[in-house]
Amino acid sequence: MTGPGSIGRGAALMASGTAVSRVTGLLRMMVLVAAIGVTGEAADAFSVANKLPNILFMLLAGGVLNAVLVPQVVRAYKRDAGQEYVDRLLTLGFVVLAAATVVLTFAAPLLVNLYADAAPAQMALATTFAYWCIPQLFFYGVYALLGQVLNARGSFGPYMWAPVVNNLVAIAGFVAFLVVFGSPETSGVDQASTWTSGQVALLAGVSTLGVVTQALVLVPSLRRAGVRYRVRWGLRGSGLGRAGTVATWTLVGLGVGLLGNVVVSRVASRAPSASDAAVVASNNAYDVAFSIFMLPHSLVTVSLATALFTRLSGQAHDEDVDGVRATFSYGVRVVGLFTVAAAGLLLVLARPVTDIIAFSAPADAVDATARVVQAMVVGLPAFGAWSMAQRVYYAYEDARGMVPIQVAMAVVVAAGTVLGMALAPASWWTACAGLAMSVSYLVGAVAATRHLRRVLGRVDGGRIMRLHVRALVAVVPAVLVAWLATRVVALGLPDGLVQSVVTCAVAGGLGGLAYLGALRLLRVEELDGLLRPVRARLRPGRR
Repeated sequence: MTGPGSIGRGAALMASGTAVSRVTGLLRMMVLVAAIGVTGEAADAFSVANKLPNILFMLLAGGVLNAVLVPQVVRAYKRDAGQEYVDRLLTLGFVVLAAATVVLTFAAPLLVNLYADAAPAQMALATTFAYWCIPQLFFYGVYALLGQVLNARGSFGPYMWAPVVNNLVAIAGFVAFLVVFGSPETSGVDQASTWTSGQVALLAGVSTLGVVTQALVLVPSLRRAGVRYRVRWGLRGSGLGRAGTVATWTLVGLGVGLLGNVVVSRVASRAPSASDAAVVASNNAYDVAFSIFMLPHSLVTVSLATALFTRLSGQAHDEDVDGVRATFSYGVRVVGLFTVAAAGLLLVLARPVTDIIAFSAPADAVDATARVVQAMVVGLPAFGAWSMAQRVYYAYEDARGMVPIQVAMAVVVAAGTVLGMALAPASWWTACAGLAMSVSYLVGAVAATRHLRRVLGRVDGGRIMRLHVRALVAVVPAVLVAWLATRVVALGLPDGLVQSVVTCAVAGGLGGLAYLGALRLLRVEELDGLLRPVRARLRPGRR
């Protein structure tokens, strides 16, 4: 059985890869914004087109593969002919991915019209981008398939480090775009009607090339992990029937969730034409805000949840209910420590953080995007708890049990977005959609925990609640310290990128230290457990 120390080391390894991936991802976003802007027709057209393969990838990595592949692989390697079973899974996965990619690429005009409602020139440009971007789906899927097999074999690092290669390729391509065609202010690329085939090919082509390299760099890691893949056909007698049932229910649930995303995307795309304001947050601003929202989640929640998931799958297979309960409780509590702090500090630092990412954008575009960030981050703690609960469902291969919860979450997102459109000015529609998303995560976390309590007998709820209450108490002085620090920095430095960088460093650092100090005063034991592997690495001579 994997112990807490090894889980911590595995999570730390993945967190280091994820940290570099997210830093390079933010650099990628910064260069992309510099090339095409954070608002405007071209930025929103590319956002919609590039969103399509990413959403489908979320279906795979966040749903079907977690629900099916890891539990199946963990079980396969515990019995004879395990590699043969994995070979059949991979072969089936590659074939399905290829077929789906071909069909969806031909359906690009339909998908763009489903996700956007904008001017004809913008829709035409989005469709052209989509023909270049949708093939990313196959390579995203290959990356997810191979990465999850590596995770099930205990090789966590390559899966988390591969996106760095993707980001570096895209950064180089976007810089080349800037060099060749110039910025939106000088080249007019913010207008959809001015784009040439060369501009489309360079921007969308390098974006797809990055995903291709992300998948291919995992191939050498398979052999190092002892995986010798061979193409194997045929499903009869392979035991894939149950896996197919789980996959079907997972797709149903996540497909329902996508309906909420469709409403958000269409409402956001309509916001600029419905508003009298010169600059309005739309799809690209939503994507930039979501990238900021996902940063703390990716650094901690994804890394820890991935490390814990293999363990959860083994415990579920062994019918170790106490073990599943303990692992779930540990994950939710440790994730909660970070997400509560991240939510509080990002509420204060949303404006300077957004200003760094969109450093080339005008101030009103930064302000509009920062409002979306603030609306999203209030749901960060609930998102972390919901993510951990999902892993328990997947470990038990109970995708069907999540469907009612996912329906409720989709209804909250769609209804909240439409309500915001009805009651708020168009310039706030996208922020209202972000807030609706936050509320949906709270609904999902509460509903999933209540259901898991019936499955596990109890979920250590009292301990989880006490941890979150103490984290909320600790974050209050942290937020106050961070806010005061932003005021002091603003007095000493003029508005601009330098002020934003200094503000994030000073206010974020002081707020983080205040949070850690408050946790220490409150005797939060999870903090010591989480920091133990870090201290061991810093002091290798001590045991």
